[in-house]
Amino acid sequence: MKKNYWLMKSEPGEYSIQDLKESDQGIDYWDGVRNYQARNFMRDDMKIGDRVLFYHSGKKPAVVGTAKVVKEGYPDHTAWDSKSKHFDKRSTSENPVWFMVDIQFESEFPSPLPLKELRRISGLEDMMLLRKGMRLSVQPVTRKEFDIVVKTGRKKI
Repeated sequence: MKKNYWLMKSEPGEYSIQDLKESDQGIDYWDGVRNYQARNFMRDDMKIGDRVLFYHSGKKPAVVGTAKVVKEGYPDHTAWDSKSKHFDKRSTSENPVWFMVDIQFESEFPSPLPLKELRRISGLEDMMLLRKGMRLSVQPVTRKEFDIVVKTGRKKI
């Protein structure tokens, strides 16, 4: 089976790579995605073993490490909880609208690899993240892009 590669964005104040690292066995669910295209990627395309670039968005956007998918798409139960900030009254357990996956921490880069530095790296010119207006919180990356980012991120200090 072909392995896929992804970039998943999170505001570090909401959920950081450190939060994932410190979760039970470094595994946690990726909830709260409320964009249909990103949902479809998680529901339909993400498979166990797929690799993930963990990206902190916000004031200092950067790739900060890697994770892997350990559970394929399933209904996002936070959409059913009226007390959750991710609540969506259209979504029910009988007819879920939103989905999530479980990911597991793999590695944290010695220092973040900032967005403006990513823009200068040869081989990343076509990376979805670097396209004007690209705001998807879950997006595919090619294996080549993944490998370049990981190689650069691991040696950056």
